[in-house]
Amino acid sequence: MTPNKKFIFIAGPCAIESEDNVMYMASSLKKIVSNYTELDFYFKASWDKANRTKATNYRGPGLEEGLRILQRAKNELNVKIVTDIHESWQAAPVAEVVDMLQIPAFLSRQTDMLQAAAATGKMVNIKKPQFSSPEEMKNMVGKMEYYGNRNFMLCERGNCFGYNNLVVDMTGLVRMSKYGYPVIFDATHSVQISGGGFNYGNSGKSEYVPYLAKAAMATGVLSGLFMEVHNAPEQALCDGSCMLRLEELPPLLDQLMKIREICCC
Repeated sequence: MTPNKKFIFIAGPCAIESEDNVMYMASSLKKIVSNYTELDFYFKASWDKANRTKATNYRGPGLEEGLRILQRAKNELNVKIVTDIHESWQAAPVAEVVDMLQIPAFLSRQTDMLQAAAATGKMVNIKKPQFSSPEEMKNMVGKMEYYGNRNFMLCERGNCFGYNNLVVDMTGLVRMSKYGYPVIFDATHSVQISGGGFNYGNSGKSEYVPYLAKAAMATGVLSGLFMEVHNAPEQALCDGSCMLRLEELPPLLDQLMKIREICCC
C-alpha cells in the first residue's frame, strides 16, 4: 500500500443509542474526516450488540429500527455505513442498507456467517478472533475465496492474554498482510477488558488507544483503522470505557497521517 491509496477509516459509537446521537456523530465525524483527503470514511454503529455480558445490558434498537436510522444517516449525510451481523439470515437485509458488513470476532469462524456475507457481494470486515493466531486467518480467507467474494478485509483486535486481558502483537499485522488482502486495526476493542469490569461487566482502558493506533500505523502494512468514538463516553450505553472521545480524534488523526506518510512509502 502506498500513501496515494485511500486509507479506510471506520469510526462511530459502539451501538445506536438514539437517532439524534447517530446523526450528530455521523455529521461530526464526517466534518473531521473531510480535512483528510486520503481517508475513505465509513460510519459505524451497531443495531444490536448480541454478545453483551449481561442479559439486562443495552443491546440497541433492533434490526428494523436500526437499519432505518442508518439509512437516514446514509441518505441525508452522504456517508458510507458499516454494521455487524450476528446470524447468517441477517446478511441480506443488512446489505440492502450498508456499504460494508462486519463479522464479529467471536463469530468469524462460523462458515454460515462468512458464506452469507460473501453472497451479498458487499465488502466484508472479518475481525480476527481473540483466540486465533494470524496464521489461522488463512482459513477465513479460504472460505471467502471459496464462496466467491474477494472483497474483504482482515481486522486485528488483540489476543487473549490470560484471563480478561488482551495484547496486540504488531507482527501479526505484518503476517496477516501476506495473504494479500487489506489489513485493518481495531484500536478501541484492543483495549477492552472482556468480563473484567465491575461485577464482571466489560471495561477498558481508552487512554491506551492512541498508543496502539500509532504503533499499528508504524508497521506500514495497514489499509485502514477502526475506532469507536463517542461524544460522551462516560454516558455511553455500551463500551464507553473503550471509546475515544470525539474531541480527541482530530489531533490523533494528524499524528496518524504523519506516521502513515513516513512508514507507508
